[in-house]
Amino acid sequence: MMDIRGQTHPFLHAPDKRMLIGGDWVDALSGRRFETRNPADGSLLARVPEGDQHDVDRAVRAARAAFEGPWRRFRPDERQAVMLKFADLLDAHWDELAWLDTLDMGAPIRHTRGSRRHLVGLMRFFAGQATALYGQTASTSMNGDMFAATLKEPVGVVASIIPWNGPLWAMVFKTAPVLATGCTLVLKPAEDAPLTPLRVAELALEAGVPPGVINVLTGFGRTAGAALAAHPDVDKVSFTGSVATGQDIVRASAGNLKKVSLELGGKSPHILFDDADIGQAAAAAAYGVFANAGQICTAGTRVYVQRAIHDEVVERMADIATSLRVGPGCDPDSDIGPLVSARQMERVLGYVDSALEQGARLTCGGHRYQDPERDKGHFVAPTIFTDVRDDMRIACEEIFGPVASVMPFDTLDEVVGRANDSPFGLGAGVWTRDLGRAHALARRLHAGSVWINCYNQMDPSMPFGGVKLSGYGRESGVQQLDEYLHVKGVWIQHD
Repeated sequence: MMDIRGQTHPFLHAPDKRMLIGGDWVDALSGRRFETRNPADGSLLARVPEGDQHDVDRAVRAARAAFEGPWRRFRPDERQAVMLKFADLLDAHWDELAWLDTLDMGAPIRHTRGSRRHLVGLMRFFAGQATALYGQTASTSMNGDMFAATLKEPVGVVASIIPWNGPLWAMVFKTAPVLATGCTLVLKPAEDAPLTPLRVAELALEAGVPPGVINVLTGFGRTAGAALAAHPDVDKVSFTGSVATGQDIVRASAGNLKKVSLELGGKSPHILFDDADIGQAAAAAAYGVFANAGQICTAGTRVYVQRAIHDEVVERMADIATSLRVGPGCDPDSDIGPLVSARQMERVLGYVDSALEQGARLTCGGHRYQDPERDKGHFVAPTIFTDVRDDMRIACEEIFGPVASVMPFDTLDEVVGRANDSPFGLGAGVWTRDLGRAHALARRLHAGSVWINCYNQMDPSMPFGGVKLSGYGRESGVQQLDEYLHVKGVWIQHD
């Protein structure tokens, strides 16, 4: 098993990286670069090209040429074969990819290694879908002796803009449906964590993905990302990130009315009833907030606990929070790694200060670590607040850090109203032994996913996405394929 503590990751032997356009590894036309650093200790990992409008233009041209050229002539079974080879390479290089994700964005190596089965499986799942795309025939009533049918065709050039909190996850999620449907891709990683997508793109070429089908353009959101979203020769944008940027992308898409799918923020409610298994429910509530240092869009940061068990749940969650080992992601004993950047750390600590100013009670955490092991990194202690009102900032706004608000409730109708009183609707969790209550909540909660007696479960066969300000469109599942396809009606007059 690969262990690179104290060593240099093989991908970083050459610290000046290039981006992939049209099958070639190139620098930005401007020659500019920016640095990406290890959030655990601030050390320099690599320098990557700072792409801009001119680089976006050539990446989109390369994707268009590939779409109109050899890739369009690949049969479904040929696309499937390439995807299966790609999946095998992901599997074979998984330890290396997991370490690269850990170094660049900070998640504990146990976390990044642990997604292997899901993400390799997702690529194989969509490989199966490549040969299962079909239209339908229709029995027409108004048009005489006609044959009428639908065809499903790839939308064309897809622009994907991904976040820093899970680059490997996002790269696989965005690449698989593109390859399955026969589209082409220009992907822009987040500037805070661009390295893993570049390495995955290398593996895609090795798998036989033709040049120009997958392009990876590094740069900043305000320049490269904005130009990509507005580009007139991009047919679809798939974005994962903040609500504000998602809204900007919708506005930018109006020029050519490109298709858009958005997976945005969340403020997920996690509801614990007094008939639940308290130990399991409290543990799920804790890990639902603290996993990946809270840098998960579905983090269950609003923990609603029925009043009879509220104090016990708070005590159990606090015991878990204070027992978690916060340390560098490359340490296999770490439970929680650093936040991705100093900017994000200051943002999270600002929410802690706001909660205290608004009268919330700090149960544990709430501070940055200042010790020789962690003082150069962006480490924040797992934090729990009680005495939180629903109108406080920590209860309303997405924090993207390890901060939980635990609030009591009395009745089902009350907690449904409070859970739904949010502009977000990405995920929701429920713990109860009452089957009727579970089914009622599955229908009544305004969320794209509802987890009952579990939390944050995902599978390639199940769709994932949100409602309200959490976005629209779906990732994963067969439902995602429709985001990358046009439906064409075909009419044939027999006589």
